Amino acid sequence: MLTSLIGFTVVAALLTVSPGPDFAVVLRTALGSGRRAALCSALGIAAGCFVWGLAGAVGLTAMLAASQTAYDALRVAGAVYLVWLGVQALRGARRRSGADAAEDGPAEEAAPAVPGSPWRAFRGGLLTNVLNPKVGVVYLSLLPQFIPHGAPVVGTTLLLVSVHAVLGVLWLGGVALAVHRARAVLQRPRVRRRLDQATGGVLVALGAAVGWEVAR
Repeated sequence: MLTSLIGFTVVAALLTVSPGPDFAVVLRTALGSGRRAALCSALGIAAGCFVWGLAGAVGLTAMLAASQTAYDALRVAGAVYLVWLGVQALRGARRRSGADAAEDGPAEEAAPAVPGSPWRAFRGGLLTNVLNPKVGVVYLSLLPQFIPHGAPVVGTTLLLVSVHAVLGVLWLGGVALAVHRARAVLQRPRVRRRLDQATGGVLVALGAAVGWEVAR
C-alpha cells in the first residue's frame, strides 16, 4: 500500500500542476473576488474529485466511458460552462477598458477585489470539475493501477482521491495566495483587464476545443 501511495502521489502531483480549467477558474476567482473565494473554489474542485472518485468506485464512470452519448452530453455541458465563464471574464475586461486613461500616470491605484460569496465560489469550482468527464475517465483508467490486490476498492479509491484532492488544494491554494500577495500589481486596472482577457480567452478556447472535438 505504501508503494502504491507513493507512486500515485507522484503521478497525481504531475496531473495537479498541469494547466487546465481548474487553474484558470481559481486564478479568475482570486482576481475578481479575493483570496477567500479562490480558496473556496479550490475546495469545490477538490469536492468534485470525490464525486468522480465515488462514481468510479461504484462503476458509474465505467458506464459513462462505455456510453459515447452520455460522455458527449457531459462534455458539451462542460464546454458550455467553460465558455460561459470565459465570456464573463471577457465582459469584465471590456467594462474595465474605460478606466485605461486613468492608469498611465504615477497615481495609478489598484482596484480592490470585490468579495464574492464563498458558496458561489465553491459551487463554481465543483461544477468545473464535475462537468469535466475527462477527470472521471482518468480516474477510471488510473486508480485501479494503484489499488493493491485484495485491498477494499471503495476505501482505497477514497484514500487515493484524498491524496489528489489535498495536492489540488495545496497547489490551487498556493496560486490564490500568490495572487493575493501580488494584488497591488495584479489589481491595477490595466493589468487586471489583460489578465481577464487572458483567462477569459483560455476558458473560451478550452470550451470551444471540447465542443469542436465532440462535433467531429
